[in-house]
Amino acid sequence: MAKLKVLIAHNHYQQAGGEDIVFEAEKQLLSKHGVDVLEYVETNTRISQMASLGVAMQAIWSRETYNAISDIISREKPDIAHFHNTFPLISPSAYWACRTRGVSVVQTLHNYRTVCPAATLYRDRRICELCLLWGSPLPGIYHACYHSSRAKTAAVGLMNSLHWLFWTYKHKVNAYIALTQFSRNVFLKAGYPSERIYVKPNFLHDPRVGERKTGEYALYIGRLQPEKGVETLLETWKELAIPLKIVGDGSLRAMVMKYAKDSPFIEYLGFIPNQEVLKLQRQSLFLVFTSEWYEGFPMTILEAFACGVPVLTTDIGSQAEIVKDGYSGMHFRVGNSADLAQKSTWLWNNPGEAARLGRNARNQYEKQYMPERNFHLLMDIYLKASGR
Repeated sequence: MAKLKVLIAHNHYQQAGGEDIVFEAEKQLLSKHGVDVLEYVETNTRISQMASLGVAMQAIWSRETYNAISDIISREKPDIAHFHNTFPLISPSAYWACRTRGVSVVQTLHNYRTVCPAATLYRDRRICELCLLWGSPLPGIYHACYHSSRAKTAAVGLMNSLHWLFWTYKHKVNAYIALTQFSRNVFLKAGYPSERIYVKPNFLHDPRVGERKTGEYALYIGRLQPEKGVETLLETWKELAIPLKIVGDGSLRAMVMKYAKDSPFIEYLGFIPNQEVLKLQRQSLFLVFTSEWYEGFPMTILEAFACGVPVLTTDIGSQAEIVKDGYSGMHFRVGNSADLAQKSTWLWNNPGEAARLGRNARNQYEKQYMPERNFHLLMDIYLKASGR
C-alpha cells in the first residue's frame, strides 16, 4: 500500500492555546507512524500589518491561500488535507482549492466559529445560542459579539452566511471531527450533515508521573477570562480556607492579583511553562475547572487525568461529558459559588475519596486518551473521508 500523504493546515493564534497544541501533537503523531506530512500554516501576528477591511475580506475568501494550497497539491499530490483553525487568514477558500483538485478534506471543529461569531456560544456571563437557533448571525451583530464591534461581527457573520449559502460547509468538507458527542450535537443542530461528523477526542502523551502523593492544594489552570468562570472561582474562595494556586494570564489578571493579595489561601503564579504545570498537577488534590461556556476539549483536564488528578468542573458542555461525575471527578452547577464551595470542601475533607477519583481519572486517560488509540481513530476518519 502506498504511503499516505497528508497536508495539515492551521492558522496559529497570537496567544498560543489548546488548538495550537493539538495541531503540533497530531503532526508529530502522524510523522511518528510513517505518514508523509506536509504543512501549511498562517499566524495572526500578520494581522497587525493589515487593514481591517483586508482581514475581513481574507476571512471570507483568501485568494492567497487558494493559490498556495493549489500549488502544494499540484506539486506534492497529498491524499488528504486536514484543517484545524482556518480563521481568519486561511479561510474556507482552502476547501475549494482541495476539492477542485480531487483532494479529500477533513476539518477538526475545535470551536463554534461557524455557528457563533464569537466562537463560544457565550455572552454576558451566560450561554447564548441565539445565532444557532436563528440560523443567522443577526443576533450576534446586534450584540457586537466579536471583539465588541458590530462591524467586525458582521464580517464574521458574512463569512459564515456566504459559505452556508454556497454549501461550502455541507459539500466541500468530506469529514468533520467533533471532539465530543456534545459538540457533535451542537453542530448537528446547526445543520451539519450527520453522516460526515465523527467524534475523536484530543490525546496526550503519557507524562508517566508514577505513584501520586495526597495533594496539598486545589489548582486552577487556564486563561483569566470571563467565560472561564474566574469571577465565580474568586467569589467562592473568599469564603474558603483551602489553599488554591492559580496559573494563567488574561484580562482578569488584575482582579486575580488583588484577591491573591487579600487572601492567605490564594496564590497567583502567572503564566508558567507546561512542564512546571504538570509538576503542579501532580501535587494538587484536585483541579478546579470553572468554565461557563461550552468548551471544546480542554487539554488542562486531559493533563489532570494523565497525572491522576480528579477534576471538579461545571455541569455543562463537553467538560461535563469528559469528567464523569462521581467517577473521574465531580460536577457543580455552573456559576454557582455555593455549590462550588460545597464540593471543594467535600474533596478537601475527604482526601481518600479524592485519591480514588484520581485513580479513576488516570484509568479513563489510559483507556481513551492515549496516542496509539487516537492515531487509529484518526486513520479511520481519513479512510472514510477519502472513500477508501
